[in-house]
Amino acid sequence: MKESIFEVELNEKIAPRTYRIKLKGDTSAIEGSGQFVQVSLPGFFLRRPISIHEYDGQTLTLIYRVVGEGTRMMCSLQCGDTLSIITGLGKCFDIDACRKDALLIGGGVGAAPLYELCKELCAQGKNVTVILGFNRKDEIMLAEDFSDLGAKVIITTVDGSEGTKGFVTDALSLHNINYDYFYTCGPRVMMKAVCERIHTGGEVSMEERMGCGFGICYGCTCNTTKGPQRVCKDGPVFKKEEVIW
Repeated sequence: MKESIFEVELNEKIAPRTYRIKLKGDTSAIEGSGQFVQVSLPGFFLRRPISIHEYDGQTLTLIYRVVGEGTRMMCSLQCGDTLSIITGLGKCFDIDACRKDALLIGGGVGAAPLYELCKELCAQGKNVTVILGFNRKDEIMLAEDFSDLGAKVIITTVDGSEGTKGFVTDALSLHNINYDYFYTCGPRVMMKAVCERIHTGGEVSMEERMGCGFGICYGCTCNTTKGPQRVCKDGPVFKKEEVIW
């Protein structure tokens, strides 16, 4: 892991209470999709863990939802503002576990870390289908971004205002999708339903409240078949069969 100062290049609203922030800085500690960063915000003691949406050699992009005072302060950041960020945290998705056809399932802002994963899978020449689940039409985000990478995108909304009406699991029943491995991130209840529904191998990206973010405080443990595991250090990516829901 590495602590660096990043400069804000862009901080824009992309959906209700949801923002995309692009930062310039040292990304050399990032190893791949599935990892997260710890963002220090002025006036707040604990850092905020946020999944990596996209990165390259000089920039880091995060997508975050305003849920409390910290993220409310974050959405007010302007171009040129700086943040202390710890990078290189957490385990990556295993892109080699997919042989040919990958299924990515994201719920709400859980779609964010799947974007870099989609880039990696497409770069390997694999076929990618993405199911994105939202409550209603105005919450939809990243659909065009995934499509531009070459992925097939299926939208679901709970109220039926766009795409398939219902949940991401309803899309699994209604659409003929070829896949030999899946990856999912989103609300816990959604990921549990996905894991129970899909019988192929797969991976889930877990989320828990974190203190340190690098495995010392044990404040973010989850129950697994290996015993209590730290989401920040042993995860956040776990094989589907490891998680005890």
